[in-house]
Amino acid sequence: MSRRRLERLLNLTMCLMATSRFLSVAEIGDLVDGYTPGSNADEQEAFRRMFERDKQYLRDLGIPLETGSDSFFSDEVGYRIQRSDYALPEISLDPDEAAALALAAQLWSSTSLAAASASALRKLAAVGTRTRPGPEGLEPRVGTAEPAFAPCLAAVQAGQAVRFPYRKPEETEPKDRHVEPWGVVSWRGRWYLAGHDHDRQAPRVFRLSRVTGAVRPVGPPGAVRMPADVDLRALVSASAPPERTRTAVLRVRPGTGHALRRHARTVSGPSGSDLLEIDYSDTERLARWVVGYGEDVVVVEPWQLRNEVVRRLADAVRVHTLPDPPDPGSTDADPTDPRGSGRSPTGVAT
Repeated sequence: MSRRRLERLLNLTMCLMATSRFLSVAEIGDLVDGYTPGSNADEQEAFRRMFERDKQYLRDLGIPLETGSDSFFSDEVGYRIQRSDYALPEISLDPDEAAALALAAQLWSSTSLAAASASALRKLAAVGTRTRPGPEGLEPRVGTAEPAFAPCLAAVQAGQAVRFPYRKPEETEPKDRHVEPWGVVSWRGRWYLAGHDHDRQAPRVFRLSRVTGAVRPVGPPGAVRMPADVDLRALVSASAPPERTRTAVLRVRPGTGHALRRHARTVSGPSGSDLLEIDYSDTERLARWVVGYGEDVVVVEPWQLRNEVVRRLADAVRVHTLPDPPDPGSTDADPTDPRGSGRSPTGVAT
């Protein structure tokens, strides 16, 4: 929506709320900034079409636009918005509720929702509702380290379908998924996208940490609507696998891996290294942790964890060793190299 139309809609809403009688279309054209009734038939018809679109848009948003007339002798329809039908009642919070709101706002202080949470607190303060700070030293946080979090959330808010590469734990290569997103849900410390899978024609849940590439919007915004009978948390909880604790054996170089050592049990190891046993339930999370230590930590078992670490290291090597694409204008560019033509190896324009 353009800024000009947004301002016009706000002006129209405030005008119709401020009046106690029904305003005719002609009066609205004269009173509301942003409308130009015009001086000839074509301009007047364009104005009326614009007003009809704006009127329908307000009703689609749930704003109770009332029609009627103040005179028994006039057939002209007028419009107004009853304050009692639209204005919010006074907000009153108990001390515990105010403290809970303050804690909820702090949850998002370091994520893409920080601006929205700060705006909500300012609006509450504007009407005289003050949130109470939480206990001193308590700083709750919600981790959203997955790169797919922000674009998936944006797609949900826009009602737009997405495509992304997704790799299941038992698969070695990711597969492209086409999803109508319904919501992003946190479950047991992990983030999931729930929606309708186009390829499988059924509801599916996708763990965001398993999205291996860019989340690409497809189709028009507003085309995706979540069915009224869908319970997102129930859908995610039913799809998420139960927690299962495993034990990993890691070979750690002496003097390194101190954070790992605090969570592990030390076992005797060969000369020049220590063997650690650490209990875990999330293979991807532990693999991300181990990769950060580079050659100082080696996974001995289980093979699932070892393969995940190897895959992450191989991806890192591939990213950092790719040669720079040749200059398309250079005579040295290989015409058979898809990078030289601005297209990917799959033939898709980049």
